[in-house]
Amino acid sequence: MDPVVLVLAFAAGLLMRRAGYPPMLGYLLAGFVASALHFGSGESLAPLADAGVNLLLFTIGLKLSISALKPKYVWGSALLHMVVAVPLTAAVILIVGTLYEPLALNSSASAWALAFALSFSSTVFAVKICEERGESASFYASIAIGVLVVQDIMAVVFLGVASGKYPTPWALGLLLLFFIQPFLKRMMRAIGHGELLLFSGVAFALTMAELFEFVQIKGGLGALLMGVLVATADKQKAKELHDKLDGLKNLLLIGFFLQIGYYGFPSLIMIGVACVLCLLLVLRPLIYFSFFVLFGLRARTAWFSGMLLFNYSEFGLIVAAASVQAGMLSADWVTTLTLAMAMSFFIATPVNKQVHRLYLVYRSKLTRYERDARLPEEEIGTLGQADTAVLGMGRVGRNAYEALQLSGRQSMVGIEERFSRATALKDDGFNCVHGDASDRDFWERTGLANCELILVGLSNHRENLQIVELAKELGYTGQLAVAARFADHKEQLESMGCISFNLYEEAGRDFALHCLRQFESRT
Repeated sequence: MDPVVLVLAFAAGLLMRRAGYPPMLGYLLAGFVASALHFGSGESLAPLADAGVNLLLFTIGLKLSISALKPKYVWGSALLHMVVAVPLTAAVILIVGTLYEPLALNSSASAWALAFALSFSSTVFAVKICEERGESASFYASIAIGVLVVQDIMAVVFLGVASGKYPTPWALGLLLLFFIQPFLKRMMRAIGHGELLLFSGVAFALTMAELFEFVQIKGGLGALLMGVLVATADKQKAKELHDKLDGLKNLLLIGFFLQIGYYGFPSLIMIGVACVLCLLLVLRPLIYFSFFVLFGLRARTAWFSGMLLFNYSEFGLIVAAASVQAGMLSADWVTTLTLAMAMSFFIATPVNKQVHRLYLVYRSKLTRYERDARLPEEEIGTLGQADTAVLGMGRVGRNAYEALQLSGRQSMVGIEERFSRATALKDDGFNCVHGDASDRDFWERTGLANCELILVGLSNHRENLQIVELAKELGYTGQLAVAARFADHKEQLESMGCISFNLYEEAGRDFALHCLRQFESRT
């Protein structure tokens, strides 16, 4: 890669980061600038771009959970949104083509392909927004991610079909891959946790992609399938591998985003068309909200999930680029789509940063559309007469709950965000209620603020701060105790009036006390 392109990409990414937007927008901008200044080339970036896309698909396979896709409100909403959005977008694209000849399409099939590319939302955007808000484990986030996975699967299938190649007879041999899981399981255990694990992910993804290309099937399908096979063989290792590959995948995808700029510099007409496409984008959260509520979700869940999907997707660029290679689209449309995606991020980022405040403003109007019959996951339970609550029943929260019981406290309740875990804990004898600790509706409907002691055992500092601030807004007068992992986090929580416990600092003391008790019992 040309050093000038590297410097441009870094500077533009840093600029966007400082402005509060995804660095991806900076990389796209750097690609356009580099192309206009005749630095580098799209061909030189192709190996990086292809490797980044294949690693992206491989990591999607690693995280692909069939159980998360089973609910109707996930796959049903994803498919119904496409049924509504794709024809509407295709109509707009055909009209644009008649008004501006360079963007005219050869056939209506090309318009449908482009509309299909525009129907996706950004997985990167949704994940980053949830991480910034400390709500990655929330119910609404899991719904949005599930919808995005359904879209990704459909995109991968499209990429395979759009290649226009017919598989060779050797493709039948790929069926043998489903019998390698026992071997994969042993191999993943032998690999360990170091750099070999990272290397194995790269080798699996790129080798399988090349194998599929050899039998004339789109390589991305092979990378996705390999990710699924690894995840099925060893879920724990798959999660660890996904985390290790995340940074490398994002690094290589920079090549893809830079490459987009070499499709051509946008004209004023392209900018105008991108603006029109962004006007269509305003309908997206409304469409998702309607379908989510129809499937029995609460207005709050539907609102938050829909807002996470309020953008165009970088995966849409991959689909559009494949359509160009297949002769279905002109390169001008990829440039236009890139502008539309960038604009959508500029619109969606500030809106999502204010999504909690906006929900409070429109809550009374939004709740009117809720159905009387709700899903079990959306029912808000009761805390009974509990005077002590533990928010988050993971390892920290569950151990805290048991310790409080041993100390003599009996009127307690655990509150767990994941419905399946809350149900399992209840079956194990815990007084556990399903609920989101950062949900104002949950606090108000259950009377959580009446508890004299609330322990927060969540792992994300931002979410902990959000809960503390929400408690203060609701006038909570009891005592909040919050677990922290770093000294500065502990100081910040204590300055807000909380009892704070540093898990890392106190781990050594607890370890020593445990060892002494075990030692005394054995002597």
